[in-house]
Amino acid sequence: MVGKNNELVIIPKIEKYIEYMLTTLIKLPRTEKFSIGTEIKTSMYEILKNILLASKIEKRKRLEIYNMVDSHIYYQRICIRIMYHNKWIDMKKYKYSNELLDEIGRMLGGLIKSLGVVRNA
Repeated sequence: MVGKNNELVIIPKIEKYIEYMLTTLIKLPRTEKFSIGTEIKTSMYEILKNILLASKIEKRKRLEIYNMVDSHIYYQRICIRIMYHNKWIDMKKYKYSNELLDEIGRMLGGLIKSLGVVRNA
C-alpha cells in the first residue's frame, strides 16, 4: 500500500478526513467545540502520527501501532455517533464522515494483512 515516493496511500485519505472533520467541528456548539471537538481533533492527529510512525519502523513492530490506530478509528466512530444523536451534526455529515472512516479502516486492514499476521476481530 505504498504509492509513489514511498508515501503510504492511506496518508492522503487521513488528511482528507481531518480536513473534513475540522470544517465540521468548527460548526459545533461552542461548549462542545472545546470538549468533544478537542477530543476528536486529538484522536485524528494521533491516527496520522501513528501511521507516519509505522511507515518508519521495522515491519514486525507495526502491528501494535496499527492496533492503536484501529482503536482511534473506533473512538472516532463513537464520537461521531454521539454528535449525531445530540443533533450537533446532520445525517449527511454523519454518513460522509463514517464513509471516510470506513475507507481508512479498510486500508488499515490491508496494511495489517500485509504484515502476514492473523487479526482478532
